[in-house]
Amino acid sequence: MSTSTSASGLGSIADAAPSSLCAREPRVPADRLVAEMVPPPRFDSVRFDTYIPDPNQPSQTEAVHVLDAFAAGLGGAQATGSGKRGFLGFGKKAAKTPAGPRGVYLDGGYGVGKTHLLASLWHATPAEPSLKAFGTFVELTNLVGALGFQQTVQTLSGHRLLCIDEFELDDPGDTVLVSSLLARLVEAGVALAATSNTLPGKLGEGRFASVDFLREIQGLSAHFRSLRIDGEDYRHRGLPEAPDPYSDEQVTKAAYATPGASLDDFPHLLDHLARVHPSRYGALTDGITAVCLTDVQPVPDQSTALRLVVLADRLYDREVPVLASGMPFDRLFSEEMLNGGYRKKYFRAISRLTALARDAKDLVGTRKAS
Repeated sequence: MSTSTSASGLGSIADAAPSSLCAREPRVPADRLVAEMVPPPRFDSVRFDTYIPDPNQPSQTEAVHVLDAFAAGLGGAQATGSGKRGFLGFGKKAAKTPAGPRGVYLDGGYGVGKTHLLASLWHATPAEPSLKAFGTFVELTNLVGALGFQQTVQTLSGHRLLCIDEFELDDPGDTVLVSSLLARLVEAGVALAATSNTLPGKLGEGRFASVDFLREIQGLSAHFRSLRIDGEDYRHRGLPEAPDPYSDEQVTKAAYATPGASLDDFPHLLDHLARVHPSRYGALTDGITAVCLTDVQPVPDQSTALRLVVLADRLYDREVPVLASGMPFDRLFSEEMLNGGYRKKYFRAISRLTALARDAKDLVGTRKAS
């Protein structure tokens, strides 16, 4: 096989050509969708004892103690699937001595470690991974979209714990859907834990607030104990500015020089995402070590923007660096989008893509070993 170098300096196409996300159309079986509902790699090693409470914020220490006890209490629980009394006394048969709600809601601002604590709860719960699930609100709604409501109920009813990170309350339809799902799971004896993000009009407050969360989920409020977690946003402390985009040539050379990298034209990738169900975006990135994108442009519409948000979440969860040319990531979304009802999602996507862009800076200048 030839190893000659082309005029562009990219080397042998046959030897070094990166993969393309646009060429992938993953088919994910239902059992994999559920099996992958575990804390993402970024939170795979977190535990309660790796959470360092701020000594000036006693609510952080209290939250660790309460969640640790909550996890221990789930050790003997079994989801019944029939609405019978389970752990903490909720169900058709009333407990003689109720021990408290079957769910916990972590109420706090951005960057106080809610996801760290939620993942720690998952890890600490004494049950096989197949009996507990962890996912974002979007992943849960995507699961329902892929499996259907009834099959999702049946699949999750045998679980001991369901953790929902970033419960999103900016879409009334999805909120009702997930509330209905959780009601069925509570009847089956599944314990719940959740965090949420802010409502559209409350972005500046930095938190959603438990009273609003409990009102939005209506009949489920009695099943949640709210844990307030105070503190400063650790992500806002000394973060460097987003790097400027690179040239098309730099991105392309880096893609060819990085084993396992993908290389795609950004507008074509956005078109491809419309043909892949969001529940498969994780599988879309299987085996990818870096995502290289050329010609990044502002997204054209809200549907496209929301799909990009999901992809950004999956890449961030998997810690896949993103190297890009074209527009900087903080110009992806229009002013109308950033001022609209989904702006919290868009700010999160910008933040996460910016972090992944910083992670990709070492890819530039990398050369394939001869």
